[in-house]
Amino acid sequence: MSDESLHFETLESVSGKIMRREVSSREVVDHMLQRVADVDPVLQAYTYVDVDSARNAADALDAEYRRGQWRGPLHGVPMAIKDIYGDQGRPLEVGMSSRKGMKADTTATVVQRLREAGAVILGRVHTTEGIYGEHTLPFKPPKNPWGLDRWVGVSSSGSGSSTAGGLAFATLGSDTGGSIRMPSSANGVTGLKPTWGRCSRYGVFELAGSLDHVGPMARSARDAGIVLEAIAGFDPKDPTSLSAAVDHYGARTDISLSGTRIGIDIAWALTDVSETVKSSMIAALATFEALGAEIVPVNFPDPEQINDDWFTVCGVQTALAHGAWFDENETSYGEGLREVINIGKRASAVQYQEVLKRRSIFKGAVENVLSTVDMMFNPGLPYEAPLAVDMLTMGAEQLAEVHRYTVPFTMSQMPTITFPIGFTIAETLPVAGQLVGGALTEKELVRVANAFQRVTDFHTKHPEF
Repeated sequence: MSDESLHFETLESVSGKIMRREVSSREVVDHMLQRVADVDPVLQAYTYVDVDSARNAADALDAEYRRGQWRGPLHGVPMAIKDIYGDQGRPLEVGMSSRKGMKADTTATVVQRLREAGAVILGRVHTTEGIYGEHTLPFKPPKNPWGLDRWVGVSSSGSGSSTAGGLAFATLGSDTGGSIRMPSSANGVTGLKPTWGRCSRYGVFELAGSLDHVGPMARSARDAGIVLEAIAGFDPKDPTSLSAAVDHYGARTDISLSGTRIGIDIAWALTDVSETVKSSMIAALATFEALGAEIVPVNFPDPEQINDDWFTVCGVQTALAHGAWFDENETSYGEGLREVINIGKRASAVQYQEVLKRRSIFKGAVENVLSTVDMMFNPGLPYEAPLAVDMLTMGAEQLAEVHRYTVPFTMSQMPTITFPIGFTIAETLPVAGQLVGGALTEKELVRVANAFQRVTDFHTKHPEF
């Protein structure tokens, strides 16, 4: 196989090559394993590479195809999964020193569904400690391939780094307060956070149950839609999963956005953001209009209180998830994860109920705004990826900044798609926009983001790595 840039192609493109027999799954897998061996010592995205299993799976899928069996667009395509997804017999360390060496005793439903759809799991990529905010020893933070000194984002850091760095064609991430959207923004990839419950959480290590969203990160909106289509749907092992029919999220659609109403709260979306984010947002709005969309001013409810309340919700639910394990291993926990658990432990029942009441009211207000438009458009982050050293210990101001456009949509459980809409001068760092829809509007979000990506090339740019 002579295509040395294969690792930077879209999932859709590689799938087409396998289907046309231009390349076998085994050849693609071997190419990617070599890419990981060459590049990951620098990017440090992977925590475990499943070499033999990936090659065996590719051989089996190639044999199936020779017999005329084709599982769909994921058939034979290499992916990676965040180290929070159970995969029986394989490591499940979740970035925690107290879990070092531990293995999963069950397989997450979404991982099983990926394999049933034909995906080849190359391995597992790093996450922050306990899926919260910090990378702690003995684990090392992945690097941002657009700048090794730049922030890689929070818990889906390995997913963002590996997808952007050409180490996987797509990955599974997760999002509790922004952990699909922040790494997607910082690393210049497309991340799809579905409606809460759209994907099963069975077999997934829990941070905060009512905030945890399972979703894909990829190089295009269609790629993300293809992966979501494979993993979405009701799962009897997770009674909180939604029973609504699974849409054809990865469908080919027309680029026309005629009749689509995209809302924006100008004061919220374009104030106190970097100049690059502001200019990229304005240019993206012009692109949506050129495609036929109507841009509609909306007034988004003030999220300041709900962003603060997130810490209480996350804290209480994380304390519940960690339970006795935390009591027995507290001294091994990093400062950030320990503190959020203690926030939860300190909250009284009355205080927590007050927070839940405010959350319910806020969710209703968000639903009301979204009922007047097809979706909203906001930044992914208020700025391009900052220096990693400045994000090691985030103070209240930094937390408020990075949570500004993410937490409101985990607290309200709404679906979002985040994708690159521009670059800084000299195209050194990507900036991202975020479309937000009402519950179960993932198909529309993918359609609009795909239309944008068909007339722009931001998502096709890759780091020189």
